[in-house]
Amino acid sequence: MKSRNRKFIITDTILIILMILPVAAGIVLKILTNPLSQGIEISGAKIYFTVEMPVQPLFITESQVNSLIVLLSVFFLSLYLPNGIPAKGGSRRQVFAEMIVEKTENLVKTNMGDYFHGFAPFIAAIMALSAFSSLLTLVGLYPPTSDINIVGGWAILVFILITHYKMKCGPIYYVRSFTQPVPFLTPLNVISEIATPVSMAFRHYGNILSGSVISVLVAFGLQNLSNMIFKNLPGFLGSIPFLRVGIPAVLSVYFDLFSGCLQAFIFAMLTMLYIATGFPAQDYEKRRKTKLAKNN
Repeated sequence: MKSRNRKFIITDTILIILMILPVAAGIVLKILTNPLSQGIEISGAKIYFTVEMPVQPLFITESQVNSLIVLLSVFFLSLYLPNGIPAKGGSRRQVFAEMIVEKTENLVKTNMGDYFHGFAPFIAAIMALSAFSSLLTLVGLYPPTSDINIVGGWAILVFILITHYKMKCGPIYYVRSFTQPVPFLTPLNVISEIATPVSMAFRHYGNILSGSVISVLVAFGLQNLSNMIFKNLPGFLGSIPFLRVGIPAVLSVYFDLFSGCLQAFIFAMLTMLYIATGFPAQDYEKRRKTKLAKNN
């Protein structure tokens, strides 16, 4: 028993270190590569280096590196939560892990139906990657969700899944669906189909980026206002930005914590709804029964 407990504690410690290590490495990398700046600075993801490719150069940016950081941290978190969970009994960790699984499965079942019950891990992964990517701002790192290339890649992946399930009844059925309910609406239906990944990407990207910009502008404005009001105080007191204490933290709670988690949930909900509503369940079931009848 003692040997098992020792192994459990060692494994837990290693997994916790591996969860924290990528984030710590990202912070160190930012400190080493970002020069000190004076005043306000709003910019996109920093380009670390460029890889020459046949068609065009491949830019390795802060967004890609931080996405890898989130991916590694979430991966080791998913290993940490079920580590040492017994078949019976329950610790707080086990209750938390089971709650995540149950809530995600219920969410998928409610919004997508029994046919898509296997989508729970995919939806959980989308929410985790999106939420933790946005929460990187809490440790001073650039959030990958503020980069349209990252969120656009997620939206394209979801669009491929949507198209896959829309074509479950065959390519002809899929093309014919653009003529519904009347043929002259075909151009609008095509535009609507293309607009799906565009709207998903820009909705998520725009909300996260706007929150980051507003937080920086408010913090900069409070610093200048504090300097104007308290500059005549004696000694070092005149250089303390009193108005920046507390107010930016409240904004961070909303823009970084609440808004980031909310946008992750909305992106996951849109993914489920677009896939489930695009899947022609009744026609697919009729087609499947017809094939079974012919084979028998």
